[in-house]
Amino acid sequence: MCGDPSGVGPRLYFQRVPEGKVVKNRVHLDVRVGTGLVGEERLAVLEAECARLVELGAVRVGLLTADGVNESCIVLQDVEGNEFCLD
Repeated sequence: MCGDPSGVGPRLYFQRVPEGKVVKNRVHLDVRVGTGLVGEERLAVLEAECARLVELGAVRVGLLTADGVNESCIVLQDVEGNEFCLD
């Protein structure tokens, strides 16, 4: 994990996963916009940020709904096709 020593700025966490990727994806980012929020309040914040990013050229791939363990997140692709999540 890499992070701002003061704890103010963003952090990066590198995680190995067992499955392979079929298409090229240099990096997958989870962009935290709904930290601490749950349910409809969280979805509203995620949807608002998703709309902003789509206007900038991102493509919405799908919504992963809350499953009792993880909260909802929205999967998008940047202009080069790299996936990232709004979390």
